[in-house]
Amino acid sequence: MSNKEMEKTNKRLFKLCMQGKWEKVVEMYKNKKQAHTAKITRTGDTALHVAITDGQDEVVQQLVTLICSVDKEALGIKNERKNTALHFAASMGSVKMCECIASADASLLSVRNVDGETPLFLAALHGRKQAFLCLHYFHIRVANNYYSNCRRNDGDTILHSAIAGDYFDLAFQIIHLYEDLVNWVNECGFSPLHLLASKTSAFRSSSRLGRLETIVYHGILVNELEVEPKYQLHPPTKKGKCGYPENYETCINLWWVMKNSASVVTNKFPVTRFLINKFIEIDRTLNRPDLEASQQTATNGTKTKSSGSGRSPPLFPDNYKSCADFFKFVFMTMLVIFGRGSSRIQKIRRKKEKHVWSAQIMNELLRRASTYEYDDNGNNPLQYLKDKSLETAPYSFDKSGDVTFASVSVMEEQQSSTITGLTQHKKVDGKVNQETPLLIAAKNGVTEMVEKILELFPVAIHDMDAKKKNIVLLAIENRQPHLYELLLKRKILKESLFRKVDNEGNSALHLAAKLGEYKPWLIPGAALQMQWEIKWYFFVKESMPPHFFGRYNKDYKTPREIFSETHREMVKSGGEWLNKTSESCSLVAALIATVAFATSTTVPGGVHESTGIPTLEDRPAFNVFAISSLIALCCSVTSLALFLSILTSRYQEQDFGKDLPRKLIFGLTSLFMSITSMLLSFCAGHFFMLKEKLKNAALPVYAVICLPVTLFALAQFPLYFDLIRATFKKIPHRSYKATLL
Repeated sequence: MSNKEMEKTNKRLFKLCMQGKWEKVVEMYKNKKQAHTAKITRTGDTALHVAITDGQDEVVQQLVTLICSVDKEALGIKNERKNTALHFAASMGSVKMCECIASADASLLSVRNVDGETPLFLAALHGRKQAFLCLHYFHIRVANNYYSNCRRNDGDTILHSAIAGDYFDLAFQIIHLYEDLVNWVNECGFSPLHLLASKTSAFRSSSRLGRLETIVYHGILVNELEVEPKYQLHPPTKKGKCGYPENYETCINLWWVMKNSASVVTNKFPVTRFLINKFIEIDRTLNRPDLEASQQTATNGTKTKSSGSGRSPPLFPDNYKSCADFFKFVFMTMLVIFGRGSSRIQKIRRKKEKHVWSAQIMNELLRRASTYEYDDNGNNPLQYLKDKSLETAPYSFDKSGDVTFASVSVMEEQQSSTITGLTQHKKVDGKVNQETPLLIAAKNGVTEMVEKILELFPVAIHDMDAKKKNIVLLAIENRQPHLYELLLKRKILKESLFRKVDNEGNSALHLAAKLGEYKPWLIPGAALQMQWEIKWYFFVKESMPPHFFGRYNKDYKTPREIFSETHREMVKSGGEWLNKTSESCSLVAALIATVAFATSTTVPGGVHESTGIPTLEDRPAFNVFAISSLIALCCSVTSLALFLSILTSRYQEQDFGKDLPRKLIFGLTSLFMSITSMLLSFCAGHFFMLKEKLKNAALPVYAVICLPVTLFALAQFPLYFDLIRATFKKIPHRSYKATLL
């Protein structure tokens, strides 16, 4: 075929693929063999690539059959990024496509793209669990060493990718299928445990939920992960993830809430067992994910595992009252029925799944790393199993993309750069990286991992990074109050870890005084951040005796000097924020004081000329008017005085600790009281004019008139509550609001 005819065929194929006329594409594949190898897009994709991207399962099967009938090698055509059709199928997660292409040519399982990624790796990278399992069981039939396809050029393994993408259900399967990957590291020297320690959102200790979200969170049942049964070819296909249409999701969620809530009272009321069994039978037909746990709770009375700690605590402790259980049920039901309740419950459910599964993954990783123990100095690992050295040895890629592992002798020569799942000593960019998973977890405040590592490896408490910072110093420097409190409970550590200094001579108090380039406290307002910085500094200072801290570091600076230097900009911005807030509030307070003064001197209905006594003195509304107008005047003047005192403040560092926040709290409190009293006095005084003609319409009219002022007060309530929380809490929190994403 000439070049002109080939170009015409390519354009024809491209046009048909873009128009979705796949019947004609299949017909062209039947009639023209040249169409099998035609690259129709700028990136070098064939019609088979495009069909896979478009999700055409049946078309792909037909095209693969036609290609194999002529030349099977055409299945291995690569685009510009050297991705084959199997790469695309694995990325899309289509089990049918993966099975069709892999069964036609199993050698495609070992083909790598420009990044050194195999189809198996891409399936793990995109979290396609079923496609991954399908390719895995194809691969182990034809490969002698199926670990060779688990890595790409930068050293990331399929386990790294699954954990990095929060695909914990897939990571759990990989750990059991490829156990040796637990201790493998990438070119930066990070193992899967290092990556997990850096994912703060995956753990409950680093997530904050509101009160209502917490109730729903504890009322949700989540199963722990289990090993998938051996993948069978030609599995039964199901439409979607569950056996019900998407538009039935709200009804199914309501059904799920009723079933979980009913399971709570099953042990107390055996009569309901029959109804619970009916719920379970219906759930079995719908393929709900929490079927097994519900069945065990309802029929056997067993305890459902709801945490990744290895224990099986009951969902509802015995000291829970029935009213609390009933409230959970009613609240979750109302969320499902009204508004965004269904989607919000699903968000909380996904978050709890992530928390439970990440803890389970952490336990699995640490359990498989238990073959390594720390030596006396707590830094260098002793590898007792020599026969495992090849599995964690350095590697390289040849020109064809295959993995070449070092020999045992080479491994022994490079023992100083060996990295286990718990300790690493690897050179990255000419520097020795000594950050262990324990230190990363301490830096990010992942208390679950810190507790588990210290439980399994107590000597890990002596780990230090390149700057000689241990977990205590890192927790203080990165403002992790929960972890610091946890370490304080270990009183035996106070004589050793708490008196340590880093390579610059900074003690724990120096690091508590030092402010980094990031915002340590996720709370709005520079003044509140400054207040929490002061609280954190004094909390660290008062938690231990004074002699525990070195007075000077290597730069001959005291913690107090470091605090002043590093917080200079925050003091400036906090003062500006307080100025703007006080100016706006003082303006409103002045207006209210003016109106309240004029109102308090005006008597509704007038007075008797002879006695000077108000004519409406005996009316209840008159008393309400008189008292509320007086309160409005006093509170508005008080708030105005407090805001003026803030405006004339010196804005020194110590002022942000107690003085300025308390003035702002009392000022806002007085302002809110004056606004409420002013509105009340207005309504009470004006009611005399409308009581006969518009008596029934009085309240709606007053509500509309008072709406603008009320909106201002509501806009200030979040600031007011944040101030109260920051002022009266002894220990600051990392986050001030719920995070569901």
